[in-house]
Amino acid sequence: MRVLHFYKTAFPDTMGGVEQVINQIARGATALGVQSEVLSLTPGRDVATLEIDGYKAHRARLDLQLASTALSLSAFGRFRELARQADVIHYHFPWPFMDLVHFAVRAGKPSVVTYHSDIIRQKTLLKLYRPLKRRFLSSVDRIVATSPNYLASSAVLQRFQDKVAVIPIGLDQATYPSPEPARLDAWRSRLGPRFFLFVGVLRYYKGLHFLLEAARGTDYPIAIVGAGPEEGALRRQAERLGLRQVHFLGNVSEIDKVALLTLCHGLVFPSHLRSEAFGVSLLEGAMYGKPMISCEIGTGTTYINLAGATGLVVEPCRPDALRAALSELWHNPERAARMGAAARQRYLDHFTADKMVRSYVELYGEVARERTSAGRQG
Repeated sequence: MRVLHFYKTAFPDTMGGVEQVINQIARGATALGVQSEVLSLTPGRDVATLEIDGYKAHRARLDLQLASTALSLSAFGRFRELARQADVIHYHFPWPFMDLVHFAVRAGKPSVVTYHSDIIRQKTLLKLYRPLKRRFLSSVDRIVATSPNYLASSAVLQRFQDKVAVIPIGLDQATYPSPEPARLDAWRSRLGPRFFLFVGVLRYYKGLHFLLEAARGTDYPIAIVGAGPEEGALRRQAERLGLRQVHFLGNVSEIDKVALLTLCHGLVFPSHLRSEAFGVSLLEGAMYGKPMISCEIGTGTTYINLAGATGLVVEPCRPDALRAALSELWHNPERAARMGAAARQRYLDHFTADKMVRSYVELYGEVARERTSAGRQG
C-alpha cells in the first residue's frame, strides 16, 4: 500500500507538532510495509526529494503566504503526480490551500484527514472559508480526531461525527537522542538542580504571559525553550517584572531539549486557547516521566494530563492558579515524583508511536476496502 501525506510544512524543513506527527506516522508505517510519501511546501529553490528513515519527502516551492496560508502553483502538479501513484491520501488539517488542491486535482483516491485543530483566530476569513471547509470534510472518507476531548468539544467535528475516528498522537522515544553526562552536567550547572520547563513555539495561544505573571514573587527557576512571534514581548514583560529566575533559552538542539526534559522538575504548559489542540511538548514531558501543569481548555492537553493523577490542571488565564500549581509541585517533591511516574505509565498505555501507527495503518486498509467494495456494488 502507498500512502501520500499532504501538509504545508514537513520535516526536515520544520519540526513543529504536526510535522512531528507526520514524521512519526510515515516512518512507523514504513516499518509495517506501507510505502509512505510526504508532500509539503518549502521556501527557496531547493525542492529536491529526500529519503528520510525509509520514506520519501517531496517538496514543492512555496510561492506566497497569504493570511498564514501557504500557497504554491507547482503543488498542483506535484500532488497530481504523487496522488496518481497512491492508494490512500492522508491530509492534515487545517490548511485551506490543501482543500483547493484536493478539488482541483480530484484524485479519486480513498482519503483520510487528521483534524489537528479548529481554526480559532482568523474569524473573518473563516466565514469566507467555511463553505469550502465543510465541502472538503464532507468529501473525505474518514476524519481523525487526536483525542476524545477534542471530538467532544469541537462543533466542526460534531457535525461530522459519523465519520470521525479517534487516534491519539503517539511518540517513539527511541527516535530521541540520549544526552551524554557532560551535557546534563552543563545544563544542571546553568539552571540549578531543579527547574520547571516549557517547550514550544512562542505563539499568542501558549499563555506564557500568564506564566510570567505567575512567576512574580517566586524563586522557582523556569526555563523557556523556543522562539516565535511573542518572544520580544515576553522578554520585555519578564524584564519589567524583574524575573531573574526565568531563562529564555531560544531554540535548542534536539539533544539539548532531551537533556532539559530529563533534568526538569516538571513541565509547565499554560496554553489558554483551543488553538492548542493536543500539545506534543506536553506529551514529551509525560514520556520522560515528568509531572505536568496545564490548563483546562477542552482539548487533548487534558487527555494527556489527568488532573490530580499525572499532574495539575488549572483554569486558563489565571496567574494565581498557575502560581499555586507551581508551588504545589515545588514544595511536594514526593507527590511530584508520583505524578511523573503516572505520566510515564499513561504514555506507555496510550501514546506510543507504535499504537498510533498501527491504528492509522488499520484505518488505511479500512477506507481502501470500503472504496473497493463500493466500486463493485456500483
